[in-house]
Amino acid sequence: MERRHLLAGIASAGALGAGGVVATGNVPAALGGGTSAEPVEPITLDTIEAPGSRDGEVTIPAPDRPTFIDFFATWCPPCIEQMPALGDAAERVGDEVLFVSVTPEAVGRSVTEEEVADWWRENDGDWLIAADPTAELTSRLVDEFPTAVTIDSTGRVQWSDSGVHTADTLVDEIEAVLDR
Repeated sequence: MERRHLLAGIASAGALGAGGVVATGNVPAALGGGTSAEPVEPITLDTIEAPGSRDGEVTIPAPDRPTFIDFFATWCPPCIEQMPALGDAAERVGDEVLFVSVTPEAVGRSVTEEEVADWWRENDGDWLIAADPTAELTSRLVDEFPTAVTIDSTGRVQWSDSGVHTADTLVDEIEAVLDR
């Protein structure tokens, strides 16, 4: 087979696949697809005692209200850059939404809970923080760090985007879920 026929075949298959994804409305959130058809399976994570947080557990997504999740890692420079906007957004949305930051780091193994709490303090964190040491939730919702995710009260992802965002963007996306 000639190389151009092979390349044409590959391109055709890609175009057909992409067309099918768009036609069914199942564009992945990571590609800007917005909502998810299936609810996120709830998971209970351990919380970390730190400013604005408590020692205990949290179920994500919340069973009774919308959920906002910030996925971060202590080794991630853009995650530090994101912290002021997160703090502002957390203050502005109040308790209408479960507002939580989640780290997939192996808390208790590769990093201690005290190290995460110290990082939290140093970067002015003052809201709920949880650990996903097996990355079970993180692997379902994240491609890179930081990632922000809004989930409606039915458990469906309504918005997901990686990178650093302004407080206004975060609040707008959270409020969009509250309005549904």
